[in-house]
Amino acid sequence: MDASAFVPDVWAWICNLPPFSQWKTSSVSLCICTSTTKQPSMFLSINKNSTSHITLSIVTNFHVPVYLWTSSPIYLSNKMQQTLDEPELIQLFVDIINWVLRYGPNKKYTFRLGAIQTKENFKNVFNLACLTLVFVVCIYEAAPHDLRRGCVDALKVQLTSSNAKEFSKYLVRILGANLEEEWMRTLNLATTNWISEIMSSSSSFRIPSVLFSYAVSAIGLWKVQLYCPVIAMNMEESSSLNQDERLAFSLKYQHVEGVVQLAYKTTLRENWVDVEIKVDNVRCDITSLVSETLMAERGYGSEEKHFPSRISLQITPLQQSDVISVSVTKSSDNPTHEVGFEKNLEGSFEPPNPHFGIKVSANENVVVNMKPWKFEQSVHGSSAMLDWSLHDGVNGREVVSSKPAKFSIFQPRVWFRDRYSSAYWPFTRQGGVVFARDEYGESVCWKMCPSTTARATLWEVAGCIWLTYWPNKQRTFYSETRRLEFRECLSLPLSKLY
Repeated sequence: MDASAFVPDVWAWICNLPPFSQWKTSSVSLCICTSTTKQPSMFLSINKNSTSHITLSIVTNFHVPVYLWTSSPIYLSNKMQQTLDEPELIQLFVDIINWVLRYGPNKKYTFRLGAIQTKENFKNVFNLACLTLVFVVCIYEAAPHDLRRGCVDALKVQLTSSNAKEFSKYLVRILGANLEEEWMRTLNLATTNWISEIMSSSSSFRIPSVLFSYAVSAIGLWKVQLYCPVIAMNMEESSSLNQDERLAFSLKYQHVEGVVQLAYKTTLRENWVDVEIKVDNVRCDITSLVSETLMAERGYGSEEKHFPSRISLQITPLQQSDVISVSVTKSSDNPTHEVGFEKNLEGSFEPPNPHFGIKVSANENVVVNMKPWKFEQSVHGSSAMLDWSLHDGVNGREVVSSKPAKFSIFQPRVWFRDRYSSAYWPFTRQGGVVFARDEYGESVCWKMCPSTTARATLWEVAGCIWLTYWPNKQRTFYSETRRLEFRECLSLPLSKLY
């Protein structure tokens, strides 16, 4: 299903409007959310305010029209113009993008676009931008709860559809990398507010999956980009009920931004084809969805937030019969350790006690040298598994499956306390993580049947990211671990081997 299954083709509707002189009223409308007996309908409306400009509005009908949003004036080329042409549509598209960004945490970004060819992809991008605007406006501006929930539920289905996902690739390419991040933060902030509202009124509400991810393939490189609000991630482990409202606010208004970049190389052998894949970059950041001022007022600023505790990837050729063998280049860990063994013999004689007291003690000290992040490669069938897991700096336990000891909460020098200012904290300054080829560049090699050179092969890159919260500066016993899953298909053109 495409976006028009719920929201009609806005681009086609605008392009096929009759000349202005044939309008019976000063506005024409398109229904984007049908009414029921309990809630009004929602419309897109184009208003011809004068001979020089028009506006686009989102309207609900409460016996009288209620305008939820109105665009900036879209000026016509001349007073004799009877339809909206390409320059006006591009101007409207730019205005829609900027209005969406205004609902985000950072107001300083502005989208600008020069001349663009109105190709088929731009039509789909325009419709997707309209759909996104209606989604955000509905969350923030639609007053009745039933109207908001009904429309948002339907819009959410369309925004996460396979077609919308494909059109999003073209949208983010037009936006550029910086505005792409702001666009997704805006959407995930709106989604977080929407989920919070529903959860406050319904304890049985099942949080929907709102992960947004996409994959692109270039010569020699695969890239998977993903965004997900923390509130929508599956709760894996929680120590207790969090009673601290400021801590709850800090943990709720975050989202995860992830990038998986894999470099691949293909080599034609006499009896098979080698496909070698290695890590180029795996990046994971946890970013606030609200401004620093608001986070400081209602939360604990940037001090209390989640951190990545485990990342796993699974790379699989989808045509299993093409695979001859799979080889990894990293052995399982065999860490060196130093063992010290010491015995002490103590004796005493205390008259008039006739017993001779002997006290014997034996101490064994083991020192193991290990890094906080443990990296493993493994093979399951035709799939290669890459796994990074964080371990406790005191006892070596895997963080994702453990909790901080209660007495450690009050120890200022324990490894996870005051973590964002420590030189030994195994993360970036912002609390994220980067795994690059300088340390994790080991490859995985598939030997493929020579018949695969006649076509492109499909591969699946799937994975999980775990985020954990342990207290940083606050004295609290609360801790939690959340998980998200992603799955993308990419193409590898073996037919281009030479």
